[in-house]
Amino acid sequence: MPNTGANAYPSRYRWLGLLGSLALAAGGLTSGALPATATGPTLRASGGAGTVLVFAGLTVLTAAWLLLGRPTDGQRPPGTRWLTATLAWWAAPLLLLPPLFSRDVYSYLAQGAMLAGGFDVYADGPALLGGPAAQQIPQVWQHTPAPYGPGFLLLARAVAPLAQHPYAGTLLLRLAAVLAVAALTALLPALARRLGTDPAAALRLGALNPLVLLHLVAGAHNDAAPLALMLAGLLAATHRRPHLAAALITLAALTKAPAALALPAAWWIAGTPRAGTPRAGSGPPAPGRARLRTAGTSLLAAAATTVAVTAAAGTGYGWVAALTTPATSSSWSPTSSLGRLLAALAGADPERLVGAVRLLGLAVAAAVVCLLAAGVVRRGSEPAAALALGFGAVILLGPAFRPWYALWCVLPAAFAARTPHARLAAELCCAALAFTVMPDGFGPDSAELVLAAGGIAAGAATIMLTERQMSFQERQPAC
Repeated sequence: MPNTGANAYPSRYRWLGLLGSLALAAGGLTSGALPATATGPTLRASGGAGTVLVFAGLTVLTAAWLLLGRPTDGQRPPGTRWLTATLAWWAAPLLLLPPLFSRDVYSYLAQGAMLAGGFDVYADGPALLGGPAAQQIPQVWQHTPAPYGPGFLLLARAVAPLAQHPYAGTLLLRLAAVLAVAALTALLPALARRLGTDPAAALRLGALNPLVLLHLVAGAHNDAAPLALMLAGLLAATHRRPHLAAALITLAALTKAPAALALPAAWWIAGTPRAGTPRAGSGPPAPGRARLRTAGTSLLAAAATTVAVTAAAGTGYGWVAALTTPATSSSWSPTSSLGRLLAALAGADPERLVGAVRLLGLAVAAAVVCLLAAGVVRRGSEPAAALALGFGAVILLGPAFRPWYALWCVLPAAFAARTPHARLAAELCCAALAFTVMPDGFGPDSAELVLAAGGIAAGAATIMLTERQMSFQERQPAC
C-alpha cells in the first residue's frame, strides 16, 4: 500500500509550498518595502537575514509549484478545487505583510489622495501632495503623473482616507487585489472549459503562479483587477455577448492600458459560431454582416464605458498623454538595454538612441500583433493563443519591463496552451522572473546579491533534502 498523508503526491508539495510562503513572509517583515518610519529617509529595508529568508522561501515555493505539475505514474493530477485550496494556503501568510518586491502600492495611495484633494494626477506628481503618503514613494516617481486610467483612480480615491496611514491603506488595496485573484481562480477554469483545454492546468499555471503570489498578492499591484476584468470579458465573448465583453475589457483598459489588446480578440471570439464543439474562438468564420454587427456593438459598448468611467472619475482625458509615464530614462527593458549598449559603443547620446530603439521595438511589436491577427483571420488560428503571443511581443519589446508584466501574457496562455511543452516553457520563464526583484523593490548591491545567493542555496538544499526523505518514505511499507 502506498503512503498517504503529508508525504503523498500532491499533498507533500502543498505543505512544501506553505513552508516556502511562511519563510518568505518571515523574511519580508524586515526586508520588504516597509513604511518610511521603519526604513528611514532612503526607503531601503535592513535586508540581512530577512533577505536570506525571502530568497530561501521563494526558492522552496517556486520549486513546490514546479514539482506540483510534474507528471507521475499512477497518480491522478490535482483538480481545480484542490488547487484553489492550495492557492489559499500559499497566499495566507502574505496577506498582512508590508508590501513586498515593490513600493508601487504607496504610489496608488498617494494618487488616490491627490484625486480626492482636487489635484490633477495626470499633470502633477505625489511630491505636490506631501505628507505620509508621498513620503513612501521613491524619488524617481515623486514628480511623475499617474500612468493609470480613470477606472483605477476611482478605486484609489475610495482608499484615500487611509493615505495618512500607509500600512492600513496598503492592506485595503491588497484586499482588492486578493479579491481579483479569487476571481481569476474561477475565470481561468471556466475559460479553459469553453476553449476545450485542461481547467486544472490553466488554474495551476495562471493562479498558483509565483508571480501572482509575489506581485499581485504580496505586492498588491493594480494589475490584478484589470486581468480579472479582461478574463471576464473574454468569457463573456465565448458566450457570444459582445457588448458585455467589450464593456468589461474596456473597464480593464481604463485601469491598465494593455488590456485594450484583448478587444479585437473578444470581438472575433464573440462573432465565431460554435458548431457542436466545446471550443470557442476557432472554426469557420461567421458571415461578414454578423461580424460587422458584432464590431459595431463592441465599439459602442467600449465608447460608452470610456465616457461613463471618465466622467465618474472626473479626471478628464489626461490619462491618454500619461500612458508613457512608466518608461523613464532609466527604465529597464530589452530595447532600452540595447539602446544603451549601442550608445556606449558608438559614443552617441544615450537618451536619443534609447528613444529610437524603443520606438523601433514598439514598431516591431505592432507588426507582430498584426501578423498574429492576420493568422487568426486567414488561417483560423486561435485568437486566445494569438492574444497571449501578442501580449508577449508588446511586453518584451516595450520601453519598460517589470516581472509582473509577464502575467498579461501568461494568463491567456494558461487557458489557451494545448501542449505540455508550451505550459512548461511558460512555467520556466515565470520561475526565472520570480528571482529578479529584491524584497524592498530596489536594485541590489553586491552585499544583497550575496545574501540572495545564500538564500537560494539554502532553499535548494531544503528541496533536495525534502525530496530525498520523501522518496525514501515512499519506498517503505505503510503501517
